[in-house]
Amino acid sequence: MATISKLSNPNPAASLSSSFKPRSSSSLKCFVGFRATGSFGSKLVSSSSLSLTNNHLLKGSLVLRCSLADGNGSSVKRTTLHDLYEKEGQSPWYDNLCRPVTDLLPLIASGVRGVTSNPAIFQKAISSSNAYNDQFRELVQSGKDIESAYWELVVKDIQDACKLFEPIYDQTDGGDGYVSVEVSPRLADDTEGTIEAAKYLHKVVDCPNVYIKIPATAPCIPSIKEVISKGISVNVTLIFSLARYEAVIDAYLDGLEASGLSDLSRVTSVASFFVSRVDTLIDKMLEKIGTPEALDLRGKAAVAQAALAYQLYQKKFSGPRWEALVKKGAKKQRLLWASTSVKNPAYPDTLYVAPLIGPDTVSTMPDQALQAFVDHGTVSRTIDTNVSEAEGIYSALEKLGIDWGYVGSQLEDEGVEAFKKSFDSLLDTLQEKANSLKLVSL
Repeated sequence: MATISKLSNPNPAASLSSSFKPRSSSSLKCFVGFRATGSFGSKLVSSSSLSLTNNHLLKGSLVLRCSLADGNGSSVKRTTLHDLYEKEGQSPWYDNLCRPVTDLLPLIASGVRGVTSNPAIFQKAISSSNAYNDQFRELVQSGKDIESAYWELVVKDIQDACKLFEPIYDQTDGGDGYVSVEVSPRLADDTEGTIEAAKYLHKVVDCPNVYIKIPATAPCIPSIKEVISKGISVNVTLIFSLARYEAVIDAYLDGLEASGLSDLSRVTSVASFFVSRVDTLIDKMLEKIGTPEALDLRGKAAVAQAALAYQLYQKKFSGPRWEALVKKGAKKQRLLWASTSVKNPAYPDTLYVAPLIGPDTVSTMPDQALQAFVDHGTVSRTIDTNVSEAEGIYSALEKLGIDWGYVGSQLEDEGVEAFKKSFDSLLDTLQEKANSLKLVSL
C-alpha cells in the first residue's frame, strides 16, 4: 500500500467543483426552523432544494431547508448552538463529514462552528455513497493506487469544508472555524511516521483552518511537540485519561517554546478528551462488582473525569510559563469534548454535552447528540459547578478497584484498533469498487 507521502499536491483553488461556489451570487442560502416533534416529512425537501436525505443530517426537531438565493426559505432562527458560543464561550462542532460538503451549510447557519472527521467517518461516507465515484475513477485511471486515491478523496472533502468554515476562522482571528483530518491510524505507534504524515497533510490541504489530528498514544506525544514546533495546528485525539491529557498539554507547551516563532498566534490546538466510551467500559466493570455502591456510580465516571480535566486545563494554562508564551501571542489549547453521543439508551441523550459546558472549550457532536441538544438542551455553565462531587466520584471509583490507568490504556487501544479496522475496511471497499469498475486487474 502507498503511504500518505505519495499523495500529489492538488491545487486548493481548483479543489471545489464548478457547482460549489458558496460565495457567489447564485450560492445556496440555508435556513433553519423548528418542530416540537416528528421527523423530516416529504414537504421538507423539494426538487430545487439541496438533498439532505443521504448524508445523515438532523432528522428530528431541527428542520433544515436549503434553497437557491431567490428561493422560498424563511429567515434563519437562532438556536441553542448560537447561545452556547455567545453566552458560555463553548464552540459547537459537528462530528461528521461527507459529500456534498454543501450539506454543512444549514448546520453552519444553525450555529455549528467547526467539523471533526476520523477514519470511521470517512469509511461510512465513502463506502455508502456514489458521490465519490467520479473522482475515484479518474484517480485510478491516472495510475493512483488505492490508498493514494483514498487520501485524494479525503483531502478534497477537507479542503471544501475548510472553505465553508473560513469566514468563521477569519471572523475569530483564527480562534474557530476549523476542520480536522486525521493521519493514518496505522501510524499510532510510529513517532517519525506521524510527524511526516502531519507535515504532508498540512502542506497538501493548504488551508489555514485545518487541524491535523494526531492520536495521544505514547509514541505520538513527541510527534505532537515536533509538529507544533513547525507551526502546524493540531487536534490531539483519543485522550482517555488525566495523565495522558497532562502529557498532551506539556507537548503543546514544549512545541510552542521550541518553535522559535516570534508570533505564536497562528499555531493553535485542541485536545480531544473522549467521554461516553469511558462510561461504556467502567459501567461494565461496576456491574461486575455488583454492589449497590458500584451500581449507583454507573453513568457518572465519564463526566466526573471530564470535569477534573477542565480543572487541569485551568491549572496548566496559567502561571509564569504560560504567561511568557501569551506575550508571544500563544493561544490556549482548548479542551474538546469528543465521543458525546450516548451509548446507553437509559441515559439522558444530552448526558455528555449538557454537564460539560464552559468557556474556551469545544463540544463536537454527531447527529444524535447535536439534534438532542438543539431540541431540549439548556445553556448554562456546568463544567465546574460541582468539582467536589466530581472528585468524590473519581475517588470512589478508585476505592472500588477501578484503575483509571487501565481504563485509559484499554480505551486507547480499542480506539486505535477501531480506526485501523475502519481504515482497512474502506481500502478493501475501494479495491472492490475499483475492480467492479474494471479499473484494476484482479
